[in-house]
Amino acid sequence: MKKEVRAILKSRAIAMAREPEQKGAASATIGLIAFTLAAENYAIESALVREVYPLKDFTPLPGVPSYIFGIVNVRGQILPVVDLKKFFNLPEKGLGDLNRVIILCNDQMEFGILADVVHGTHNIEPEEIQVVPFTVSGIGEKYLKGVTKEHILVLEAESILNDEKIIVNEQVI
Repeated sequence: MKKEVRAILKSRAIAMAREPEQKGAASATIGLIAFTLAAENYAIESALVREVYPLKDFTPLPGVPSYIFGIVNVRGQILPVVDLKKFFNLPEKGLGDLNRVIILCNDQMEFGILADVVHGTHNIEPEEIQVVPFTVSGIGEKYLKGVTKEHILVLEAESILNDEKIIVNEQVI
């Protein structure tokens, strides 16, 4: 009986020592940062997010479009902040202690987007993102990547970063 127990324990030890089988490549998953805008749940790909910063002090800017919330100082770097609720014509909500600035960046652009609440991060498989239903209104189709099973709208961060409407190049005389 001892030989049988040892054989069982040895086979279990060998099985546990093996590398776990991976469903797919680790790079196949998409990292998302989930947040709330106007009582709706959204997410954005974490690959284009530099960091999430608490909204402490901000400076409003005169003479800019209404969706430009203002500027913030993040460790000595001055960054503009875009209010996506105004940009997408969503209902507005006042500022609170839970507001965060999600700083997006790519090779050409870097700015923050204002989030009511950041819920955290999670990874999903690309096939879990479904086509956006036609009932979604307010947000342009080019800004949406899809929707998850949990009814979280996944924003297309690259489209937001590359949108020419974000660039304010006005001169006041």
